[in-house]
Amino acid sequence: MDIKSVGIVLKPGAPELKELYKKIKKLFEKEGIKTYLDLASAQMIKEQGIPFDEMCKKSDILVSVGGDGTLISVARRSYRYHKPILGVNVGTLGFLTDINPDNLESFIKKLKKDEFRIDERMMIELSILGKRDNIVAFNDIVFTRPAVSKMIEIDVKEGDKLVNSYYGDGLIVSTPTGSTAYNLSAGGPVVYPLTNAFIFTPICPHSLTQRPLILPSEFELEIKTNSKTALIVVDGQDMYEFTPDDSVIIKKAKVGAKLIHRKERNYFDVLREKLNWGR
Repeated sequence: MDIKSVGIVLKPGAPELKELYKKIKKLFEKEGIKTYLDLASAQMIKEQGIPFDEMCKKSDILVSVGGDGTLISVARRSYRYHKPILGVNVGTLGFLTDINPDNLESFIKKLKKDEFRIDERMMIELSILGKRDNIVAFNDIVFTRPAVSKMIEIDVKEGDKLVNSYYGDGLIVSTPTGSTAYNLSAGGPVVYPLTNAFIFTPICPHSLTQRPLILPSEFELEIKTNSKTALIVVDGQDMYEFTPDDSVIIKKAKVGAKLIHRKERNYFDVLREKLNWGR
């Protein structure tokens, strides 16, 4: 890639990132790369910015400054532009954002020399028939109960075949990237992030025989509930109501999220570092 311009998005509610933003802007401009700042981020730190969609159109890549949540939000909001995203980690865990402010200067030089790689991560497309279309999820879609005192029933079908009926606190439908998020906390498997598959993990199922299930990404799945009402939570960021009158369709999104990483980044090293594997 010949990177001539970048669009920068800062973690919301973090005005203390102003000085770091100035440093990042200076480092890119030092390499002859023009920078644009998202309007919401600009208003937060009292700088000049442009609307998010305009920034996406003008930028060759996007730079997310924050934690994994910020990067996920940027990936979802910018989905239709299919721009590669570089995550600068100022969060805590940093599964997705592997560039730290301290090594950003050396990495920008590698960007100019085309010494990096782009990983394409599967995303999920969700539609609530007759209500909402083309909702995309980066990590997971959670079907859950509206109240702590109630359980919900969820049926999953592939074509005219019943895959399973779940009864309990809910169901997580995860991407491989999201396998180390809520899915892992609920007892689901870790799946290599460049795999294409759906991971179905029940949340506190009423039946002890219910176990996580991995399905091919080629499947188009229909999800319904027999409960009076339920909730759909997308990446922990958006919420929708779900009733027995609704049919929810999930399928693999046409295009995945493109994440920029160091060439030498090793996913298994990340697991050992972040999850303390083998210690």
